[in-house]
Amino acid sequence: MSISRQAILDSLSSVIEPDLKKDIVSLGLVKIVDFTNNHIQLEVKMSNPAMHARSRMQEACEFSIHRTIGKEWKVTTSVVAISGDERQGELRKVLPGVKNIIAVASGKGGVGKSTVAANLAVGLARNGYKTALLDADIYGPSAPTMFDLVSEKPAVIEVNGRNVLEPILQYGVKVLSIGFFAEVNQAVVWRGPMATKALNQLLNDAEWGELDFMIIDLPPGTGDIHLAIVQALPLTGAVIVSTPQEVALADARKGIGMFKLPSINVPVLGLIENMAWFTPEELPNSKYYLFGKEGALRLSEEMGVPFLGQLPLIQGIREAGDAGRPAIMQEGTEAIGYLNTILDRFVEELDQRNQNIPATKKVNVIHT
Repeated sequence: MSISRQAILDSLSSVIEPDLKKDIVSLGLVKIVDFTNNHIQLEVKMSNPAMHARSRMQEACEFSIHRTIGKEWKVTTSVVAISGDERQGELRKVLPGVKNIIAVASGKGGVGKSTVAANLAVGLARNGYKTALLDADIYGPSAPTMFDLVSEKPAVIEVNGRNVLEPILQYGVKVLSIGFFAEVNQAVVWRGPMATKALNQLLNDAEWGELDFMIIDLPPGTGDIHLAIVQALPLTGAVIVSTPQEVALADARKGIGMFKLPSINVPVLGLIENMAWFTPEELPNSKYYLFGKEGALRLSEEMGVPFLGQLPLIQGIREAGDAGRPAIMQEGTEAIGYLNTILDRFVEELDQRNQNIPATKKVNVIHT
């Protein structure tokens, strides 16, 4: 009796990977080694290939094939662990449908990190990517204002028997922020564990769906939220935002250093210099370097990270953010060229990262 490779895969499409909650065929976890002489040989990957789990997987594969193809076929299933270097987003328990998770960070507050994150997310969406923005700046959320969602609240929907949040879709970007759950003038006064719990709920108790990009707007500095993110998610990479001012660069250096720690090891995709210069409307050929000149460019060279570009101090960028329509949407403006250049450089660096660097692993914290 002859069978096809596709028939075997169709048979196995009912076998569920227990931790990932999806079938082993759609997850790409099945390799058909051979199927001749009434003997089907399989290799199946699992996130937990312990002996009891391995035995159940072998039994499930054998049962499915015998039920659909026939009991005359002998089935041998070798079960191995999923490699930490595999890039498939589906192999994550958290945000399994997200291909690239990008953290936007700054060492110091007030340097335009949230403005960059919002414009990066909207720019990606306008280029056809399925994109989301998670506002993880728990104590100073900006996304509701920058996406004109101050009075909005996410809906609660039922998915697979669970009540979860539905991110709000705005300008093609799925958005969630702690700011949706607090009044405009209400201060979020939480200790670290409470803030971390809130962040994990935004990650785990929301229906994010299939995405090409999730942009995470981190708080300034290097603290509890940053550690919670790298513990919960294998970040694809990080983008650092700084002004050219020395006091901001000193903190940006610490931010880059955090991601480069061997225990964290998240690729830094690049550094963006915001408020690089100011050009008065009446003096269009003049540049005033109010915060110093090319400091972030020098820092990128010093620390060996790519330089994604400069954003001048442009009134229109600030006004667009305050109005809830990110500047990258405003065609024909002074800002659009600078923003699109940064976006293009970001995509180039991400492609290089994904081609040449193994997938990032979550940070494992061992309690002693």
